[in-house]
This record gives sequence, structure tokens and C-alpha cells, in this order.
Amino acid sequence: MNPLRLSHLKKGYIDENKSYVIYWMQQSQRVHYNHALNHAIMLANQMRLPLLVFFGLSDNYPEANDRHYYFMLEGLKEVKALLEKLHIHFLLIQGKPEEMILRYLSDAQALVMDYGYLKVPRTWRLHVLEISKKRFDHLFIDMVDTDLIVPVRVASDKAEYGAYTIRPKIKKLYQSFRDFEKLEVLKYPKALPFKSDDDLSDIDRLISTLNIDHSVKKSPYFKGGYQEASHMFYDFIASHLDFYQDSNDPSKGHTSKLSMYLHFGQISALEILERLFKHAEMHHIDGESLDQFIEQLLIRRELAFNYVVYHKGYDQFETMTEPWAYLTMEQHEIDERPYLYDLETLEKGETHDAYFNAAMHEMVLTGYMHNYMRMYWAKKIIEWTQTFEKAYQTIIYLNNKYFIDGRDPNSYTGVAWCFGKHDRPWTEREVFGKLRYMNDKGLERKFDIKRYVDRIESLRKG
Repeated sequence: MNPLRLSHLKKGYIDENKSYVIYWMQQSQRVHYNHALNHAIMLANQMRLPLLVFFGLSDNYPEANDRHYYFMLEGLKEVKALLEKLHIHFLLIQGKPEEMILRYLSDAQALVMDYGYLKVPRTWRLHVLEISKKRFDHLFIDMVDTDLIVPVRVASDKAEYGAYTIRPKIKKLYQSFRDFEKLEVLKYPKALPFKSDDDLSDIDRLISTLNIDHSVKKSPYFKGGYQEASHMFYDFIASHLDFYQDSNDPSKGHTSKLSMYLHFGQISALEILERLFKHAEMHHIDGESLDQFIEQLLIRRELAFNYVVYHKGYDQFETMTEPWAYLTMEQHEIDERPYLYDLETLEKGETHDAYFNAAMHEMVLTGYMHNYMRMYWAKKIIEWTQTFEKAYQTIIYLNNKYFIDGRDPNSYTGVAWCFGKHDRPWTEREVFGKLRYMNDKGLERKFDIKRYVDRIESLRKG
């Protein structure tokens, strides 16, 4: 592992009375290509202790619902089974993760945390670190950034203006972070006296006990977990990557659909990159398509994480975009809108625009929406809402409610892009001002958009 992935947050001291090393697996919910897990195993081996992997199942995570939790728990069920085969104890505890894990630190010699990028998980980790400094002098605490190819604070020390500013930095660094080694073997396994709040054998029952929004049901089209992500990736390589130059076309469906698996850390971006290079070496994939996909996986994704880590107000309308964008929105706030729709009409997909409606139906039904249609969908909400602030709130609400990969750095960045972030001023027009504009004529000109509408309609009919 490149040592720049690792941050030593707290120095402790060796206490022979301590019973285990603990890895708090929260962001990186996987076994494969998990630098944090590998580091925890290495520490456990050095300290001659067993390893405990802890996951805190919060039922008050903002805006989470059945759809998100079911997908996540399917992945964790797989993680638990694989860890048990490796003789590593997995502990799932219901409650606030930042509070529940404190119960297990007095007997731990070391704590390893994966990196939290958004506000809530960052706050969790900061809370545990602060409490540990006051109560657990003996405890070593390390943090490992394993969900990005180039760690976010290594790639840049500031908020980047756009892809063109972060691209040369990432390209200069990423080869030195192709750094994953074979998974360490735990040398000192030992039965630990801890029992999970649930064994994950009945996910439906477990979800029914959680105090979350149960109105949005699990996706009937996407299943969580590393194995499912791997199958989807291989299908993408075999059937879609060579046509990735057409990935913007919603009628063709040449996207990877891996974003939801990356969101929950069920598959590593580094593993995807390494698999891509292996296929390229064997001349299995087209070079141009490979470059375009890597642009999304490596440059655009890391730009999104840079945004949420360094841009403090990434999730608030008043602070999420650029001064020029706020100026043009202020100048066009009172422009007459051609249509005005309330939240209920938008959510039901009952507007005059068949393309918007199809995108909304895809989102509600499946938990996914084609990437190009996400931009069009958001732009239409801006156009059909009385104020820009209300439009932003509506987009974030629907995004976080229905997308499996909602509440994600890519989501917040994508929404902010629709309001000018990481973009440039365009020719001024009504309502949008200098914000980039998208319309139905553009869809019709570029794509066989009726084919997309027909495909979504067939999904609705079952």
C-alpha cells in the first residue's frame, strides 16, 4: 500500500491486556481491494491479536430508506460470509455508529477507520477520535483512504475549479497508487465473545425493525454486493465498453451502472481500473472507449470527491456553486416560466414532457437513471420551478429519495454542475441566464429518444 493512503490519527501504547484490533468498516463495504481491511489485518498480525470488523447500522441516516438499506445489506451479507471464511469476526450493531463503536474500544489495541467523505460520516469519525483522545490513551487510531484511486487529500489540497485543473494532478499521481497487494492472512484468529444484532439471514425482517422511510421499496432490478458488481462489470466489458463513445445516448444503454456499487464501497475503483488495464493488455477493448471510461472513473469521480471534501457548503443552495452562477440566477429569478409544476406532479412524472416523465419513471421504478437523462431531468426542474432555490431543493430531495447512489459525492457534484459548478457561463437566455440549457429538441436531434421512452414504458408495464 502506498503510505500516503494512511493517516496516523492517534498514537497509543502497547497494552498486553488488550484483546483485539478493530476495523470500523463503514464506507468501504467490501473485502476485495480494501486497503483499510488489509492494514487492519497487518496490525493484528504485528500485535498478535485477532481482528474484529465492526459495522454500525444507523436507522437515522438522513434521507435513507428501504431501497438504500436493502441494497447495502445485501452487500454486507456477502461481506460477513467471506470474512467468516477468513476467520475474521464481523459484528453488525444497530444504533448510531459513532456511539456504538465506543463500547468496543476499551478492549481494543488499535482502531482502523476507512475514510468518510461527506459531512455525516466525517462527523462520525471526528467524534470517535475526540472521545478516544480523552478516554482511551492506549488506543492507536489509523485512517485509510481506500475508496479513491488517488487519495483525496493527496490529489489536491484545495477545491479544484474543474476537471481541467485536477486532471493533470491525477494523471501525474495515479500510477503510484496502483498499489494493492494480496489480502493479508490473519495469523491469530480467535473466537470473540460478540454477537451481532442480526445475522443478516433475513434482510426483510431486519429492515422492518429499522426506524426509516419504508415508502420507497427495494429496486426490483438491482441487487447489492461485490459478486453482483463483478457480474455487471464483466457484462459491461463484454457488451458495452467498445461502444462507450455512445454512452451519452440513453436509447443505447452503454453505461456500466457501477455507480451504486461504488457508492456503498462494494467494489473498488482501483480494482475496476486494474481489470480494465488487463483487458486492454489482451486487446479485448477499444482504446478510445477505454480512455473515455477512465476519464469518468478516475478524473470526474475524483473531482466530485474533491468537491465535497473541500467545498464546505456542497449541500446547501446558498454555497454550492460559483459567484457568476448566483449573479445570473439573481438576474433571472423573476423571469416568466413556461410551465410550473409542483413536487407531486414532478414525482409522478405527469408533466407535458414525455422525456422527463420517462426519466422520472425510470428513477422511481429502478433506482437508476441514465447519466445524460439525469442532467436533462434536473435542468427541466430548474426551468419549471418558480425559484432556483426551490428547484435545487426539489432535485436534491428526489435524487436522495429514489437513486440507489443518492447522497453521493457524484450526486451532489452533478446537481451543482446543473447550477454552474465546474462549468462555464453560456450564452444568456430567459430563465437560465448564463447557466447551460438543455431541451427536448437536443434529445431528438442527438438520439433515438423515443426508443428510450418505449423501453421505460415497457418496464412500467412489467
